[in-house]
Amino acid sequence: MSKQVLIIEDNDDIRENVVEILELADFKVLQAANGKIGVDLALKNKPDIILCDIMMPDLDGYGVLYMLNKNPETATIPFIFLTAKAERVDLRKGMDMGADDYLTKPFDDIELLNAIETRLKKKTAQEEFYSKPLDKIGGLLARNNGLAELKNIIAERKTRQFKKNQVVYYEGDKGNGLYIVLSGKVKAMKLAEDGRELMTGIFGPEEYLGVNASLSGEAYADTATALEDSQLCLIPKEQLDELINHYPDVARSFIAILANDVRDKEEQLLHLAYNSVRKRMAGSLLRLYKQNEAAESFKISREDLAALAGMATETVSRTLTDFKDEGLIEKKGSLITILDEKRLAKMKN
Repeated sequence: MSKQVLIIEDNDDIRENVVEILELADFKVLQAANGKIGVDLALKNKPDIILCDIMMPDLDGYGVLYMLNKNPETATIPFIFLTAKAERVDLRKGMDMGADDYLTKPFDDIELLNAIETRLKKKTAQEEFYSKPLDKIGGLLARNNGLAELKNIIAERKTRQFKKNQVVYYEGDKGNGLYIVLSGKVKAMKLAEDGRELMTGIFGPEEYLGVNASLSGEAYADTATALEDSQLCLIPKEQLDELINHYPDVARSFIAILANDVRDKEEQLLHLAYNSVRKRMAGSLLRLYKQNEAAESFKISREDLAALAGMATETVSRTLTDFKDEGLIEKKGSLITILDEKRLAKMKN
């Protein structure tokens, strides 16, 4: 079945050219000459993907995205901005609002079709993800209706793509909801008064970010940044509160998450305060090893490892060299391979 694309563009030549390309590629195409018509067509037809110019009279691209994000039936539709080179500096605003991608004018046929196909494939992958058993979430909300409700909430929300090193939220930002990592990895960092960074956690698929801020109603206590290209889903605080209020078992489960988080932070503080450099490095490597589901190799930069272990980058380099010489690890660039888990565990303890 052909996918339906909505193109919102006030330049007649550009719009007609895009329509011609898409129809030749067997897409069904809806077209709008301004933002107001585009919003009406999107609400009425629920297209599979939307292409939208930024600078338009009456209702610009930002306004179109804002209007569609307010409606649950259109909020999850993949949205690609069409922008002139001069407008690229303003794209951060659009991406922060939830746009999925952008194309810089002039773009060729292949760029256009690749961008559309990529977003449609990711949308399909997202839907398949929801249909699979969510083992960790299932364990969190087992034996009650909260699981089904949470999955419904996630499915209704639009996921966001974060490029490597892109910030998810900053320390001090208002805690506007709970993030679930669908793919990739995200690190949480705190900045000390002397400017050094301390990594407070690494989060992978089906793990939660911002639990404390979401439940307490306070600002985020750390800065979250994508360690690699990642896909996240945000559950707004209002929906999370409603879920917790309706399902006591869910509330107890989130309390358990908070308790485990406090315990992990206590162990991290003891680890940093009393352990030697070698013990801290061994503990940090084992922590990464376990978070990667016991995969022998994992990637982490020297700077991130220093932030996780609470030591200077120069100390990290010297310690890793010692561990390599002792046959505990193998290191090639940022790729670290664990060779002797048992000896590392003994060293940590």
